[in-house]
Amino acid sequence: MKIHFIQHVAFEYPGSLIDWTAEHNHTISFTKIFESIAFPALTGFDMLVIMGGPMGVYEEEKYDWLKKEKPFIKSAIDAKKKVLGICLGAQFIADVLGAKVYPHTLKEIGWWPVEKVNNHPLVQHLPQQFTTFHWHGDTFTLPEGAIHLFKSKGCEQQGFIYNNHVAGLQFHMEVKPDLLNGMTEHERRSLIPEGFVQSEQDIVAGIEKHIPFQKEFMTGFVETFARL
Repeated sequence: MKIHFIQHVAFEYPGSLIDWTAEHNHTISFTKIFESIAFPALTGFDMLVIMGGPMGVYEEEKYDWLKKEKPFIKSAIDAKKKVLGICLGAQFIADVLGAKVYPHTLKEIGWWPVEKVNNHPLVQHLPQQFTTFHWHGDTFTLPEGAIHLFKSKGCEQQGFIYNNHVAGLQFHMEVKPDLLNGMTEHERRSLIPEGFVQSEQDIVAGIEKHIPFQKEFMTGFVETFARL
């Protein structure tokens, strides 16, 4: 497959998804928003993967490039490409599908469990409940026609599938130690422990316990998604 990644900030790269593409000899390309706002022709890729970032999809006055990225994502969806969004990427997809994206009353940062709410074929390989990594303060309403897949105690909308070729995940199964450390280093000011925000010490302590399972979860998800 030809897989194109949209990366919004240098410290949130695709993590274990890069390993997966290498292991399966997929061809990859990038739009790195922090370097150049240039998107490929729709004929140039089979799957679009939209990564995370600290900005909000509603901050168009602050980030003018949002006005270019949203139509590109919509065009990829309309062209029936596989489109996967992670965290901010999921919020982009929700937005272009007509859902509401807005600041949540709670932030969710750290290692927290999510629960399946639907046994769609896309998630049958995953446990009914599993711990994964979160770093978000925004949430969204479920897009019309989408199937709700995951929830957590801190956030009802944790993932969805739309027409079997578009998926959004609010959490970070792609996380690796260096990716997690980069997010922590650049967004440390958000780590004020309360509610569903863990301390940096607790986040780091969870690396050895939880990281080994994340690649298995992410790889199973994206391989199943590619076959749908």
